[in-house]
Amino acid sequence: MFETLSKKLQGVFRELARKGTIREADVDGALREVRLALLEADVHYQVVKTMLAQVRERALRPEVSRALNPAQQVVRILHEELVAALGEPARLALSGPVPRPVVLVGLQGSGKTTTAAKLARLLRQRGERAWLVAADTYRPAASDQLMILGNQIDVPVHISGGDDPVERSVSGVDAARRGGATVVILDTAGRSQIDKPLMDELRAIRRRVDPTEVILVADAMTGQEAVNIAQGFHEALRLTGIILSKMDGDARGGAAISMRATTGVPLKFIGTGEGLEALEDFEPDRLASRILGKGDVLSLIEKAEASIDRASAERQASRLMSGEFDLVDFADQLQQVQRMGPLGKILELLPAGMRLPAASLDGELAEKQLKRTQAILRSMTDAERQRPDILNGSRKRRIAAGSGTSVQEVNLLLRQFRQMRGVLKQVGRRGTAALPPGMR
Repeated sequence: MFETLSKKLQGVFRELARKGTIREADVDGALREVRLALLEADVHYQVVKTMLAQVRERALRPEVSRALNPAQQVVRILHEELVAALGEPARLALSGPVPRPVVLVGLQGSGKTTTAAKLARLLRQRGERAWLVAADTYRPAASDQLMILGNQIDVPVHISGGDDPVERSVSGVDAARRGGATVVILDTAGRSQIDKPLMDELRAIRRRVDPTEVILVADAMTGQEAVNIAQGFHEALRLTGIILSKMDGDARGGAAISMRATTGVPLKFIGTGEGLEALEDFEPDRLASRILGKGDVLSLIEKAEASIDRASAERQASRLMSGEFDLVDFADQLQQVQRMGPLGKILELLPAGMRLPAASLDGELAEKQLKRTQAILRSMTDAERQRPDILNGSRKRRIAAGSGTSVQEVNLLLRQFRQMRGVLKQVGRRGTAALPPGMR
């Protein structure tokens, strides 16, 4: 997400930072490159024009040129204008009588059904009793897909009520009320914003169920067309929010910047992967930081807190520093890292400077290596994981055969484990002075 845009902007900033003082011509030259980068990323031209005019006006003020690091001041100004274009953080309006209906709308193929399940999962984690309603009666197997997803996240799915989407929506909300739900999410059929009969159907659903939210699920990969789609749905339905799906794909990201600025409809969530856990609150400040290569350390911390058991981590840290850390602890740590999500996605959250040493890593290859390491560890007995020193030649051959690896790979894992344990045991005795210079 935003990888190409971020790299181009980083290049502009590095060139600007080489100059001791910044003149008007330097600002204009830098903003020209920023303009091209934003337009190539599918940001709407009017949004680019307005935003960069503000940046230029602020960057040429006397206090900026007198600053100790004027280049950093220009980056700060661009960050602030990006945040302003992205809008204020917006949350779901979950107030009023229960159940509170949330209607998801959008084009066919935008990812509404999967997004409905992701949203239900997220709201259940936050203490809501969520229900799903399969209000798409046109697409073959749409109800079956939602039922499968609902079973995966243990959320009830309403599929009865006939083939009329309006009546099924009404019966779904009634069933959710009887079932004690606090939120009911309606997955409607995909349609074009210029398809009048289907838009009339959505208007009827809105009138009958009186939703607290009408949210457009927009595919980020549609580029600038996403803006036209949002405007069409907003004019017909008075949208209350937008969810940008497929932000993990080949999306150039401009829709995220454009849609809020052009429609006035707030972005509420972004879909960052195929997994049902891959839905994030839209945070303008964090997204602007990612675009400018500053990373998103807060999101990284939140992922860690959600995935890593605190008591287990504290126990492992104590064992690690005392030299008692064994392969059982190591295997547990790998599982907790894996729960945070794909390694490539984790690296994206790091600031550009920290990300550079890992830039040569192949995320897919790293994932495969992690799985091979876990396979080796799972092929060991409990005794072998607790006392790796008992691993002789015959045991290693058995482990290699059981994990589909080689004895050399088993030996490499053991060697790396012993080196890590040795270094950290010294740290436990002597503090960070025991670390190699590059790790302090």
